[in-house]
Amino acid sequence: MRVLVTGGAGYIGSHAALRLLDDGHEVSVIDDLSRGHLGAVRIFEESGGDRFCFAQASLADREAVERLLRDRRIDTILHFAGIAYVGESVDHPLRYYARNTAATISLLESMAACGVARIIFSSTCATYGEPDPSRIPIAETCPQAPVNPYGRSKYFVEQLLLDHRRAELAAGRSFSMALLRYFNVAGSDVRGRLGEDHRPETHLIPICLEVAAGQRPQIGVFGTDYPTPDGTCLRDYVHVDDLVDAHVAVLGVLRSDAAPAWNIGLGRGISVREVIDACRRVTGHPIPVAEQPRRPGDPPALFADPSRIRADIGWSARCTDLDEIVRSAWRWRCAHPHGYLDCA
Repeated sequence: MRVLVTGGAGYIGSHAALRLLDDGHEVSVIDDLSRGHLGAVRIFEESGGDRFCFAQASLADREAVERLLRDRRIDTILHFAGIAYVGESVDHPLRYYARNTAATISLLESMAACGVARIIFSSTCATYGEPDPSRIPIAETCPQAPVNPYGRSKYFVEQLLLDHRRAELAAGRSFSMALLRYFNVAGSDVRGRLGEDHRPETHLIPICLEVAAGQRPQIGVFGTDYPTPDGTCLRDYVHVDDLVDAHVAVLGVLRSDAAPAWNIGLGRGISVREVIDACRRVTGHPIPVAEQPRRPGDPPALFADPSRIRADIGWSARCTDLDEIVRSAWRWRCAHPHGYLDCA
């Protein structure tokens, strides 16, 4: 296939792009590098040769996007581009609607202009909002009621994709799509080539590893009195390579007579304390904890029911051991203590 990976210099997009190159596909990446990493792009250039192409541009730049689609004869798009900090989305909602929602409209216009009609969208469990505890684990039938601009910006993309598909089919044109709703993604490429490097870092496992590496004094635990087995929140963690496997599986089943939405996760809740303990075991460091009050809007438990994608296309996570997930992330962190700055 000839695949365009939007946001392909970011965490998940970079792992997807490298996997596609490993599988022999022709891969193009577009990323404005506002939050992606040129270090990842250099790895693609070394791995892909003539099968790889990079464009530093915004999806809102239709001239750049359409030139890439035509020149590289793209047939499928994996759409990861976007921004994903909940707190930032509350403070700067227009930024999220511009970068996530409006940018996707521009991408779809470019696709239509160039005859590209296959897309997999990187969505999120944030579209479900804060479900009633009776709806946990969360199935795709759970009502979508996002509670922050980030979740809404992704929910609106889902809706505009569905509306665009209906219009294309009504006009007698083909349009194939799938919506993948992620829960918590963690870990690094098992071969140690790529890793997780957000700035600022807000994800639990990387923060724990920064504490273990001496880059932070402690990890904050927000709430220890939740109605869970150890009093801390439960979340679903899936290894990034398993998430990429899901995309590869979906690539093989995209068709115009269906527009599936699938949850991607392990299907069980892992507590904050369990994550910290796993990081202690893997790193051999104590990782001090500072217990703090609950944060507003943090539900006690959010984890997936991934049974639909398993039944539909046979995907399920292979890396189900938390220590193994953490170990892959720690391996890359040890080799790159300053993240992609060490790849400059």
